[in-house]
Amino acid sequence: MTTSPWTSRQPLDSRPVVPVEFGPLVARRDDEPMRRFRRYGLGQFIHFGLYSLLGGEYDGVRAPGAPEWIRAWHGPTAPADWTTIYDGLNESFDPAGLDARVWARQAKAMGARYVIFTTKHHDGFALWPSAHSAYSVANSPFGRDLVGEVVDAYTAEGIDVFLYFSVLDWSHPGYSDGPPETDRARAGWQEFLDYTRAQLLELLDRYPAARGFWFDGTWGRAWVSSYEFTHALEQELRERRPGLIIGSRFRNDEHGARHFDTNGRLLGDYEQGWERKLPADRAMLGGNDWDCVMTIGPNAWGWMRNTAGEYQKTADDLIELLMRCRSMGGNLVINFGPDADGRMTAYEDAVAEQLGAWISANADAVYDVGPADLDASGIGWLTASEDRLFLTVVNRPVNGVARLRLPADAARVPVSARLLASGRPLELRRTDLGLDLDDAVHYDTVLPADFAADRAFVIELTLGAPEGETVKRAEAWM
Repeated sequence: MTTSPWTSRQPLDSRPVVPVEFGPLVARRDDEPMRRFRRYGLGQFIHFGLYSLLGGEYDGVRAPGAPEWIRAWHGPTAPADWTTIYDGLNESFDPAGLDARVWARQAKAMGARYVIFTTKHHDGFALWPSAHSAYSVANSPFGRDLVGEVVDAYTAEGIDVFLYFSVLDWSHPGYSDGPPETDRARAGWQEFLDYTRAQLLELLDRYPAARGFWFDGTWGRAWVSSYEFTHALEQELRERRPGLIIGSRFRNDEHGARHFDTNGRLLGDYEQGWERKLPADRAMLGGNDWDCVMTIGPNAWGWMRNTAGEYQKTADDLIELLMRCRSMGGNLVINFGPDADGRMTAYEDAVAEQLGAWISANADAVYDVGPADLDASGIGWLTASEDRLFLTVVNRPVNGVARLRLPADAARVPVSARLLASGRPLELRRTDLGLDLDDAVHYDTVLPADFAADRAFVIELTLGAPEGETVKRAEAWM
């Protein structure tokens, strides 16, 4: 079994059990909120904040690294007194074109069923009028409760809202990456912990429609060493909001194990570590729920003013990533970074429109489906509902035959086939390849010679009982 790249997790049966007091608070859930999570299929991530005013550069000079990290700019190219300049951006924060209702309508048309929105990024600037920090939209020309507007707009469109929250906070004087070593530092860190708890409870109280939290910035050694506090805080959050969904990135156990405790058990409701990466196969997931958050560019979450020389994922790229996720039971969450005026970029608009058109035509293969327990086809990705199998073809076979391998004793097999988007019937035939020591049977769907497609397409196969008997192979002795 290949281990996940962000953890030393091993198969549960291959390691000695270690006593863990601050491990998982919940086992795998099967309540309605988590069943709903599994049905989402597609989500949207929005990174927006003070960094969006800059687009990854200042005074014509491009900062190194991702644009949402620009406050951490240092070295010879950084402007003099840079952190002071950045921390004063709240005084000019007033995105004139921002309308959360426009964002939400676009997300709906794209096919997103949930959104993750940055309530507070690493700079500490709160996009709601927090009673626990002066560094918020309340002290900006914008003045409005942007988190509230997002929650209301997306909820009105039937899209569930998850709140992104960065624990790392450069604005708070008590924040520390390393464990505090002096009485003064320890007092400051405790103030920071109290402030973090207060803001999280405030978000729950202000926005009862929010479904869950997506946490970031929890890798600092001081946070890792505060496992008793984080364990108690997770418990308090769950008690405050029954059904709340919390990802695996929030905390760690007393041995420092993150995402999974020292014994390999998931720390949260779903695996949150698939950031710009996907599992190689379902075996890596161990039955856990998960989603993959993905940028359109190589690694920019906030708006980037200049993307010259950087590949931008196409709708075709994102369709394949979406269906790879769905074939393994996960959701794909595509990131958008609105510009300084609060508008999506023209490229994001185009990708959202193209993706939405494809999903609308192939929705049955995307939503309310799970993995299909069949061998990989080599030409695309498989999803399944109770009585249907969907093959999203991303590599069209040159011979025009889409072949699937099924166990010879399968109780249900394909009995008819059609193109999902158009409903056009397709020829389906059972094929016995006659491979020795292989009792599998193959079902071939024949693609018409006149069928043209300029992007991935879906073959829908209806399942039913096998018809007729298998032809007995002639015996041959070796």
